[in-house]
Amino acid sequence: MEQFHRRTINYFYALALILLSTGLIFGFLGALEYILPGVSKRYISFEKIRPLHVSSMVFWILTAAVGAVLTFLQEHIGKGLRFPKLAKLQLMIFGLTFFGILVSYLFGIFGGREYWEFHPAFTIPLWMGWTLFIVNIYGSMNSFRKQPVYVWMWLTGGVFFLFTYSESNLWHLAWFRNEIVHDMTIQWKSYGSLVGSWNMLVYGSSIYLMDKIAGNQKYSFSNIAFWLYFLGLFNGMFNWSHHIYTLPTFDYVKHIGYAVSMTELILFARIIYLWRDSLSSIQRNYHLLSYKFIMAADIWIFVTLGLAIAMSVPALNIYMHGTHVVVGHTMGATIGINSMLLLSFIYDRIIDQSSIDKFKKSIHLGYWIIQISLPVFFLSLVTAGFIKGHWQMQEDRIPFVGMLHSLRPYFVLFTISGTTLIIGFFMVIIPAFKTLIGYSEQKTGEIK
Repeated sequence: MEQFHRRTINYFYALALILLSTGLIFGFLGALEYILPGVSKRYISFEKIRPLHVSSMVFWILTAAVGAVLTFLQEHIGKGLRFPKLAKLQLMIFGLTFFGILVSYLFGIFGGREYWEFHPAFTIPLWMGWTLFIVNIYGSMNSFRKQPVYVWMWLTGGVFFLFTYSESNLWHLAWFRNEIVHDMTIQWKSYGSLVGSWNMLVYGSSIYLMDKIAGNQKYSFSNIAFWLYFLGLFNGMFNWSHHIYTLPTFDYVKHIGYAVSMTELILFARIIYLWRDSLSSIQRNYHLLSYKFIMAADIWIFVTLGLAIAMSVPALNIYMHGTHVVVGHTMGATIGINSMLLLSFIYDRIIDQSSIDKFKKSIHLGYWIIQISLPVFFLSLVTAGFIKGHWQMQEDRIPFVGMLHSLRPYFVLFTISGTTLIIGFFMVIIPAFKTLIGYSEQKTGEIK
């Protein structure tokens, strides 16, 4: 069986870091528009900046998650992938497709929906690339019996994403597209489930890495781990309905979704219960770069899950829906949870390379800049969102322009903290990218 080479995984991670960098740059340009409207209109309009930012960040998560699963799956089974050429083909498809999508945005070529605002022609290669990924992870398994929880998270997350991605494209069919309520219900449902599907890949990889750091698989084979896995999968399938509280759809759909969303309180309580036990683990492993990123994600899971539960309460949701609270929640999850975990996987990949040592001071400084900037960034958005939510519920509200002017201090704070956040990220990204590319130029061999 052909061994999988290091350089392919390194290129997955390198592509992911390029996409993250692209997303950060366009995010900065988008933030400037809040305090200096039209500042970049001469060169690039906001209607292009937003999808460039959103798509880059989504592609960063997907590419890095695939790289992590392919890495840790091979470590778990103790050998290379069964179809290494398919992984190389998937990397090529993803790279060319993502590049084509971003370039098409620059030329003003759209045609899709939120998250997937690109021309529908790009849907096909993305679907093909993800299918290759599923074939690889299923084909590389010798047995499905007595597998740890993270393996099942990878297997179900891969298939679940393909299903919900296909579902999000049902609007191409006139039967769905011509009925506005049904169309919006399916779109918002599929987007909520898409997040749950890639979270399966990311969280499964984080469990593997934590087991690797701990040196045992005690948790990943435990009953509580599998119980929480099924609860998470159940939530990914059904808790999306808080997105459609404002749609005139069936009440029972909203009631079921609300009940399912409240089961997240169990996960919330579990995090609090285990927090005390994690303190001793912090003392033992905090010197590890990858572990620092995991602990940062642990804190943001607590924060964003708390906000998600609040958003699932109809009486509160009506104040948050369509405001910057939703943006803040998305940023907290994307940056605080997913990006921190994905960076932990990347640094686990490269930390044994001596070339990273010379960057350690920069990496640690960048890490702390991120941890200080992100809470300010998050709170400025959430506060602005609550103010707007309160305004839109008033009968004798002031004009929209006046409300927007009152939010300016929060937008200034959002832009400043976003700028320092980006600086911190680049202090972490650049050393990782240089190490990955530098190592890929060396002689390749069997993955560790």
